[in-house]
Amino acid sequence: MEVKINLKIFAFAVLFFITGQLEIYGILMLFACIHELGHLLFGILLGFKPKSIHIMPLGLCINFYVFPKDYNQKIMNSNRLKVKKVIIAAAGPVTNFFFAIFFSLYPINILGIVPQTIIYANLLIGIFNLIPIYPLDGGRIIKNIFSLLCGYKRALIFTNKLSNITMILLTMISSILICYYKNIAILLIIIYLWILVVFQNRKYQMKMNLYQMLEK
Repeated sequence: MEVKINLKIFAFAVLFFITGQLEIYGILMLFACIHELGHLLFGILLGFKPKSIHIMPLGLCINFYVFPKDYNQKIMNSNRLKVKKVIIAAAGPVTNFFFAIFFSLYPINILGIVPQTIIYANLLIGIFNLIPIYPLDGGRIIKNIFSLLCGYKRALIFTNKLSNITMILLTMISSILICYYKNIAILLIIIYLWILVVFQNRKYQMKMNLYQMLEK
């Protein structure tokens, strides 16, 4: 299994250190990793084999092997694959919500972290990942459900539009929050999300160009 480290993580760490928020960043990274372990566990339980783990500025990113036959739209395996992907995508936020509920019922300190911080960190990560932006979990869930209902191409178009609209709205809201709270963490997260969205827009355009070539 391949393991890669995104060098942006060090830039994030330096910036959070300069602004005195390195401890907050460390706590969020810890529970973001636990979030990804939820994906990993359910992926293995559903029969997938881990392909790679990428250590990113906002946690881990786990990829699984998928057999070519599973992409064939004419066989039942394709629909099963999409359902499995929905379950795996939802497993991360569910893991965070489980931790939040558990520490609400049993408030104990872990590694010197007070229960309230654990609860808020897990709620924040769980809700953040359910934002309907691809490739966040919310975007993945919507894309696979929509693909089951309307086909892959329509799901691709819908998810791309939804991601861009959501990102624009988030930027507007975040601009107000940044001015009010003077918190650089919000700015860093928005920049990171825009990088993800721009990268996905390029992949989307390549796929749509391919569809146009095949339809001629």
